[in-house]
Amino acid sequence: MSNHVSRRSFLKGAGITALGAVAAGALAGCGNGYVSADEAKNIATQRPGTPSWLGSAPEIAESAITETIDVDVVVVGCRTGGLPAVISAAENGAKVLGIEQMSAIATPREDLGAIDSKLQLESFAEYPQFQIDKMEAMEDIVRYANGFVNYDLVKLWADESGAMIDWLTDIVTRDGQFAMRFEGSIGTPDQGARDKAWATGHSPEKLTDDKEVTFGTTLRDYAIEKGAEFRYDTMLVKCEQDENGRVTGVVCQDGRDKHYVRVNAGKGVILATGGYVANTEMVEARQAWNNRLKINVPVGGSCTGDGIKAAMWCGATIDPIGAAVTFNRACCKPDEVAGSDLIGKWFWFGEQPFLKVNLNGKRFCNESGPYDYMLHSAFMQPYHTYVDIWDSDYAEQVRQINEVGCCRLYPFDNGAPSNMPITKMASDFEALIEAGYIQQADTMEELAEKLNLPVEDTVATWERYNGFADAGKDDDYNKEAYRLTKLNHPPYYGVRTGAWFLATIDGCPVNTDMHPVNEAGEQIDGLYMVGNDSGGFFSVSYPNLFTGLAAGRTMTFGRRAGMLAATGQA
Repeated sequence: MSNHVSRRSFLKGAGITALGAVAAGALAGCGNGYVSADEAKNIATQRPGTPSWLGSAPEIAESAITETIDVDVVVVGCRTGGLPAVISAAENGAKVLGIEQMSAIATPREDLGAIDSKLQLESFAEYPQFQIDKMEAMEDIVRYANGFVNYDLVKLWADESGAMIDWLTDIVTRDGQFAMRFEGSIGTPDQGARDKAWATGHSPEKLTDDKEVTFGTTLRDYAIEKGAEFRYDTMLVKCEQDENGRVTGVVCQDGRDKHYVRVNAGKGVILATGGYVANTEMVEARQAWNNRLKINVPVGGSCTGDGIKAAMWCGATIDPIGAAVTFNRACCKPDEVAGSDLIGKWFWFGEQPFLKVNLNGKRFCNESGPYDYMLHSAFMQPYHTYVDIWDSDYAEQVRQINEVGCCRLYPFDNGAPSNMPITKMASDFEALIEAGYIQQADTMEELAEKLNLPVEDTVATWERYNGFADAGKDDDYNKEAYRLTKLNHPPYYGVRTGAWFLATIDGCPVNTDMHPVNEAGEQIDGLYMVGNDSGGFFSVSYPNLFTGLAAGRTMTFGRRAGMLAATGQA
């Protein structure tokens, strides 16, 4: 056998991986177009240098560590993933400490995706259309990720998420201050929708008028009842390992007087710090497209990748492709375009699939797709910004559109309340009009002028769209007929729209015991990761038609990690 391989064969066999330019550059230097087998092996096993956003683990002098705490389990980050981990560890007998960089517990995400909760199962007699085939659901999640997932993690969520909701329901309803609601809706079936919706959402509904009570405080209080302790204003610096590589604890810094704290965790460290949405450099390196689409709004995330970096310093890997939860719920003024430096306003109505045009006044996609599909299509348009257009008949049209999930504006089919009521939209519009964001006009020509769009092209697009609505068929982008709402009730409204960048959802791949793994697939003992610090579940897109999937996965795996760490089962 020849000890040389052609350039073409090498590229096909070894592939250009994350080392990209390294391998390509090496090949380009081969004047005869061939590399030896040994050279090919060397190239294929090279790894890129440390990315600038990662750097090296900080060196902290022993003399600077002036406080030491000994516990069984430490959970770093106490929100959607961390609170269930703290509770589960405490329920299983561990001495557990929750570390939180904020000054108080923030409210966890409240749309929680699950399959086969008791609430869900009880609904099937009246609403058989809500039933879910687990295998079909799992395949859909894998398809959204183009296969860049650990299938066993998807299966784990499908198998354990229902029990998590039942467990959480018992906790939040224990004192009558909350009820848990199953958000039953799959939109309008059998009407030509391209993308299937799944009835997976569950949300806690607050029943008390006490402003001090939140979903977060009721979980915190239950954790304290079980013996857990919390420490606030404390930031993660790094994890610590013994001579065998086992993670033994963390070093943190007190945010008030800046002294360093060592927390020894005899049974495990659980990282739940929430991803890296606020680390612009890291986002630029891993998913630059979302920096182009982003409009900063006050309800944006503040996580900077601390947990991911700490795990990678211990030998963990990171997902190959960035992914995020982005919503078309942010807007800018008529003389602005989206981008990570821009500050705009929250625009909850943006996900309703009305007419959407680019800055040339042209339609460019099926407006009825998943949230980030709409935004990804907008990335391909001028300045990564588009315009929403609707009319004064929006309230009735929204009912006909029949959206699902967190953007729904009417109660769900089974009576569960929506996250935001349609009755709030009028006051939202008024505030955004007054602030110079939403534009209002009696004619489409005037609206186009106010939005700085080409008038003739915008009017032509609007007329063509209304023609599709009359015909009940979208010959351009195949939008469902029942969502082709004719816009002929002035006044007309429009606003420039971009992405509300809620969270990153790629991270360090974990196994089903919630341990991050190294490049050989070997787990890092003593360390657990959950939520947006962990990876292996999403890639590129978020399957938003599984209502609450990200938060449901986070709570399911947080609960599991707490139990495993406390009991030493993994």
